[in-house]
Formats: sequence, structure tokens, C-alpha cells
Amino acid sequence: MRYLSIYRGCERNTPPSEEEMARMGTLIEKSIAAGTLIATEGCLPSSKGARVRISADGGYKVVDGPFTEAKEIIGGFAILNAKSKEHAIEMVKEFLSVVGEGECEIREIYEAPAFDSQSPSASANVGQRQQESAAR
Repeated sequence: MRYLSIYRGCERNTPPSEEEMARMGTLIEKSIAAGTLIATEGCLPSSKGARVRISADGGYKVVDGPFTEAKEIIGGFAILNAKSKEHAIEMVKEFLSVVGEGECEIREIYEAPAFDSQSPSASANVGQRQQESAAR
């Protein structure tokens, strides 16, 4: 099963130290070699980002960073290949022990069955399959 791990923590104004980078690099290399880490990336400061929200009337509101009102912001993500939710939790605990602070939200990623992209009926049923999967 694949899981999305979203890391939230306090925003830093300084880059990670060489020691911090080395510890994270070791964890990433170990996890890739074990086949449990599919992808991971860290985020640049929120001052380089924006939030986009749609309202009920269809209008959009764009707020440029930094997001000073947030106590914790998204600092990065990982896509994990885990045997179970409990396995994903153990992987995230190891990540957090390296980072030292913050929290991760873990969400199982919906895995749609393969379908023929040329078949309108197959693609029309994707939404229904997603709803059925979410209901389980």
C-alpha cells in the first residue's frame, strides 16, 4: 500500500546544518534501498508560496506567503510503500526522530485499477470506484 506523509513543522529561516542533512540523507538512502520510500521532497520557505481558495460563488482568493498566522506549515512530503498503516506509522516515527520536531499526517493513497484511457465508459466509472473505495 502507498501512503502520503505530509510533514508540518515550524518554519526555519536557516537551512539545515550539514549534520542534519547527513542524518536525513542516511535515512533516505536506507529507505530507498529497502523499497519503502518512493519519493520525498522538502518545501522552500512559505514566503515563496501562495494559498489559493475557491469560494462558493466560484471566485478565487490568492494569499501570498509568508504564512505568519500558521503555527506550523507544510515542510515537505513523502510517498511511502508500506505493508500496513502501522508500518507507515513506524516509518514516520523514524523520520520524526531525525527531524526532531513537528508532526506528519499519513493518508493512504487511492490506487485505481488500470483502465483503457480510450474507453469513455471506463473513465466515467473512475469517480464511482473512488467513492466505493473511500466508503470501505
